[in-house]
Amino acid sequence: MVQSIGLPKEIKDGERRVALDPSAVKSCVQAGFDVFVETNAGVGAGFSNADYEGVGAKIAANAKETWAADLVVKVKEPQESEWGFFRRDLTLFAYLHLAAEPALAKALVDSGIDAFAYETLEEKGGLPLLAPMSEVAGRTAAIVGAHYLAAGSGVLLGGSAGVPPARVVVIGMGVAGTMAARGARGMDAEVTGVDIDLHRLYMAHQEGTVTATLASSEHAISEAVRDADLVVGAALVTGAKAPKLVLRDHVASMKPGSVIVDLAIDQGGCIETSRPTSHSEPIYEELGVIHYCVTNVPGQYPKTASRALSAAVVPKLVRLARDPEDPMLTGSLNISKGEIVHPVVAQAIGR
Repeated sequence: MVQSIGLPKEIKDGERRVALDPSAVKSCVQAGFDVFVETNAGVGAGFSNADYEGVGAKIAANAKETWAADLVVKVKEPQESEWGFFRRDLTLFAYLHLAAEPALAKALVDSGIDAFAYETLEEKGGLPLLAPMSEVAGRTAAIVGAHYLAAGSGVLLGGSAGVPPARVVVIGMGVAGTMAARGARGMDAEVTGVDIDLHRLYMAHQEGTVTATLASSEHAISEAVRDADLVVGAALVTGAKAPKLVLRDHVASMKPGSVIVDLAIDQGGCIETSRPTSHSEPIYEELGVIHYCVTNVPGQYPKTASRALSAAVVPKLVRLARDPEDPMLTGSLNISKGEIVHPVVAQAIGR
């Protein structure tokens, strides 16, 4: 029976988000739960300790006190230094991305914890807790892509009088891909959307989100990537590792100084040359192409991202605290009592 909820401060590199804003904490308090907020947990997103105290939260002096709660709610997956807080009677609710984090999965299994993941919670055919951060990440992709193009090939996304605009290829036209395409189109780039869903491509073209569409295949991606100035990878398979759709040979064919932004990197990346980066060191160059593969992209905009995530999470959090078997939590339970119970996650990490 959950009586207390803990909200630790995020410690991943460059992560300034917080899982619950003061409004969400107030909802939890009104629902009858004690909420323990680690001191300064919300400062990076613009929320003070006083803001949380004002809605009935109790400020915890350190992470240990917040992790002592019955249910811990976070943004990002627990970092290795937090694994020592795991215990059998604890429930965890956060982004986990276990397909790309086998060591974390083992630590969760070994501890006997019940771990619920935002990114696998399904509702009406969608992923309601992934969507808000996918939107922020997608919008960010166009911004960072434009920034690093300036440092690389020197191409301006929108071109100029007498100079053609940049060519952008977005692979995967879900929420993140659509937002990336819209952002690039908003800067007057030529944008090609690639997806396996022809109806999704039709809608993107009709709405003007893209200037061209391609049905996904290795040959089509190869040709599109070769001529691209900016490639945004946004392919997703719920709970599984992202499929490698852009191969090393494709990247090798790209123009020097072009840019790749792999938004699928949380799930292992959909581009063969991608490897995780951080906000401290966001890029690297391989085969003459700049790669941006930050694993917590929305952390750059912590206030917007925290408020968007919090609004989506709090109704599910209250349901989880009251009844972990609530049908509105379908798909979110990844690990329970020493077993990986989500079949796709289990297959992805070979257990």
